[in-house]
Amino acid sequence: MHTDFLLEFEQTQNWLDILFKVNWYKLFVPSTSLAEVLIRGSLVYLMLFTIMRFLPNRHIGAVGIADILVVVLFVNAAQNALASNYTSLTEGFVLVSTIIFWSYIVNWLGYKFPRLGRFLNPPPKALVRNGRIVRESMEQELLTQEELMSLLRKQGVQKLDEVKVAFMESDGTISVMKRSPKSRKALADEPR
Repeated sequence: MHTDFLLEFEQTQNWLDILFKVNWYKLFVPSTSLAEVLIRGSLVYLMLFTIMRFLPNRHIGAVGIADILVVVLFVNAAQNALASNYTSLTEGFVLVSTIIFWSYIVNWLGYKFPRLGRFLNPPPKALVRNGRIVRESMEQELLTQEELMSLLRKQGVQKLDEVKVAFMESDGTISVMKRSPKSRKALADEPR
């Protein structure tokens, strides 16, 4: 009977170890060089930022490039740290800190140096001018006329001749300046 009790106690102790034992060393001591984690995080952030900068804006949506990168990379870094792909929280912390650093630096550089800011955040692109579609911009943004009309309807525009100018903004949204009713009449009277 005493051996049954000891056997049961050992099994319970094993379960408790499995459930509550913490390997503090593995939790906090990096298994990879922190410099490597920093370099990997920097290279991935900068590479993805560059790739996304040259995508047509319509694929970005209503959120800025840097915002998307931060969210995606945060999730990935946190997932890796939690799922033990990195074996320590320290590595996850360094990677998340690297992402925050680059996000801040890219935004700061764009603010301090306007020329660089124009590269980092492309200028608005005219899609419609004086009620007429700007085909070159539409092609660059890979936007069909049906998609444009859908976006204009969301802005309260039913017909192209209501639009003085419509821009594709750097975050992928459309901004519209409507024509006055008087200027629409003049446009309708104008030969095409």
